[in-house]
Amino acid sequence: MTGGIADTTVIVDINRRLPAAHAWFAGLSHRLAISPLTEAEIIVGAPDKASIANCQTILDQFDRVYLTTSDMQWAVDQLAIYHFSHGIGLIDCFIAAPCYRLRVPLYTHNLRHMTPLLGSLAIKPY
Repeated sequence: MTGGIADTTVIVDINRRLPAAHAWFAGLSHRLAISPLTEAEIIVGAPDKASIANCQTILDQFDRVYLTTSDMQWAVDQLAIYHFSHGIGLIDCFIAAPCYRLRVPLYTHNLRHMTPLLGSLAIKPY
């Protein structure tokens, strides 16, 4: 089991060399995971192939946690509940799903969308 899952917002900060992100990441006593959806978001946001290669170096420091069939159904159920009332999108629901199933924290700066889905499991890391 993972010590938690890092959201895309955290990976972006690490990639941008934000001092607070690096200090937090370096101080962890456990390895974190990411969803392949986070990995895909990082790749889509990269401006060129060299940036993708740099991002891959960062992404390789994380384990992967994969969605199960029940995770996907939970995500769709949450989308139906929160999409219109909170503006929560499908990718956020999919990223939150394994955290809900595994009862591990999601380290994110997107508390506005993740707290309705995960409650106290949504944690702002720094």
